Amino acid sequence: MEVWSKVDLSLILKQTTRKFSVSYIRFRQHYLHISYLVLGLLEFGVLFVVFSLLTAVLSTIGVAHNPVEQGIPGGLLFAFILSCGTLAMGGYLSMVHESLPSLFFRTLVAYCLVGGIGLTLLYSVLPAVDPGSTNLLWAVLIASVSVVAIRLAFLRIVDSDQLVRRVAILGAGEHAAALLDEYQKNLRALGIRIVGCIPDTEHAVVPENQLFPIPYDLYSFCKSNRISEIVVVQQDRRRVENSYLATPELMECKLRGIAVTNGIDFYERELKKAKLDLVHPSWIVFSDGFKPSKTRSFTKRLLDLVISLSLMVIMFPFIVLTALAIFLETGRPILYSQNRVGMMGREFRIYKFRSMRQDAEKDGKARWASANDSRVTRVGAFIRNTRLDELPQLYNVIKGEMSIVGPRPERPEFVSELKEKVPFYDTRHYVKPGLMGWAQLKYPYGASVDDARGKLEFDLYYSKNHSLLMDLLIMIQTVEVILLGKGVR
Repeated sequence: MEVWSKVDLSLILKQTTRKFSVSYIRFRQHYLHISYLVLGLLEFGVLFVVFSLLTAVLSTIGVAHNPVEQGIPGGLLFAFILSCGTLAMGGYLSMVHESLPSLFFRTLVAYCLVGGIGLTLLYSVLPAVDPGSTNLLWAVLIASVSVVAIRLAFLRIVDSDQLVRRVAILGAGEHAAALLDEYQKNLRALGIRIVGCIPDTEHAVVPENQLFPIPYDLYSFCKSNRISEIVVVQQDRRRVENSYLATPELMECKLRGIAVTNGIDFYERELKKAKLDLVHPSWIVFSDGFKPSKTRSFTKRLLDLVISLSLMVIMFPFIVLTALAIFLETGRPILYSQNRVGMMGREFRIYKFRSMRQDAEKDGKARWASANDSRVTRVGAFIRNTRLDELPQLYNVIKGEMSIVGPRPERPEFVSELKEKVPFYDTRHYVKPGLMGWAQLKYPYGASVDDARGKLEFDLYYSKNHSLLMDLLIMIQTVEVILLGKGVR
């Protein structure tokens, strides 16, 4: 213990992260930041150690009655459930935007509420690993403080100048300006430093203080500025007058160890979306995604049936109470139905609990929902926040018109408009629509053409890369959306 006390935890984190923070693992077409995988494993280990040490102390003083069962097996299960709670509450990526109180509060919610529910269900099935409510409370509190401390150390180390990836943008037009804007909002949180833009024409949109002069030797420029990656977001790749196209120089950089990435792949890797302004038909045609699989479709359909039928049984009391509350406040009808566009453009009838007044669209004209919409009733506001209004759509899942996970289906009136105004909008209809989706996790409620464009970028990413593992992660992370009422109008 004396030797261990002299070891600086931040040094261990720094040495470990130095190896992995600049790398990725590509699994099932998804890029995973190894630094965050290291953080997840480190937190899992801390949770396991906290539970195991507490169990050992309790067994020493004769409080733990099942020290063997509560030791290693109990510690592994404890760490697994609380780690799922962190994932469900978006703890790994949201922490970079939060203050210390917010970070601690989110961790407590993840552990005490989400983790607490999971542990309660677990201990009802495996009572031998239950350490008791008082001991469990101490384990959760100690784990929360320890994990928050580790995350703060992790952020300081990953965000240090020695470990961040220094990126240069080749291009200085609107695409480059948009990428810089995304950088300020999100990419700084991922251990990235965009050091500036190399203009490709004389007409630059990017602010002058973020422009480099066109280098005489691109590789030497990258070496002297410690640039590890070049992202190409030129407005026009064709050779035009007064333009700088660095194909030979880019080849040299690539062959000498500097990563060269086109803009759309960079967005996909870092922000898990397909930037619509950069999407072109050849990207869809020649990409290694967008591959239908009969095996995956069959497995997904089987899981849809199992999950939807199980949810029907579990949520039946809430279904009855919701129906009763709507009836008592505004009477009939309790259910509301609309035509929606499903897979391959086929229309179907979707069902929801009515959350608006009966005359919400009395003139028969479809309208986008607005923030604080006056048409929403008091009960309607509650069931929208908790997503209880979506429960009747389990019937659509059972019928096979929808899936548990997929792009949210839109109304035909809006689809006709969006197909004209938003490029590639129809591509989202090659995947079965779902109760929950990737765009719902990553983008606020969509109620305009611009919102539809933003959501489509995430729907395209899902259509290209969806898998059963991604569906599982979406289901887990949707817990945060429900608990915090995100994206509701």
